[in-house]
Amino acid sequence: MRDMLLLIGRILLAAIFVISGITKFYALGATAGYIASKGLPVAWLLAPVTAIVEVALGLAVIAGFKTRWAAAALAFFSLLTIPFFHDFWNMADAERNLNQIQAMKNIAMAGAFLILMAAGPGRLAMERD
Repeated sequence: MRDMLLLIGRILLAAIFVISGITKFYALGATAGYIASKGLPVAWLLAPVTAIVEVALGLAVIAGFKTRWAAAALAFFSLLTIPFFHDFWNMADAERNLNQIQAMKNIAMAGAFLILMAAGPGRLAMERD
């Protein structure tokens, strides 16, 4: 039961990154434009790199391959995006509320990744503890 729950949890937790990364691939220009609008340099490079990172690390977590490393990287990534893309403290009204929720979602996902780092991937994984 524990191993099945860890597998289902890995899938549910990492699916958002796989889907988000694939979506970025299909709209690299728009993704780069959004990144540039936030004042970040080399948006043309950050867009495909971000897409690759999201898909690769998300699939690693789902497959249970280098799970602790991938979970640590995605926890860091989730927290890193907050001041750049969900800086609700610089916003007002509905935009503030939406981005505060997005920031809290990222914090919760980082927490889940920390739990995954501690628990490991379980036996239903490419690599076992």
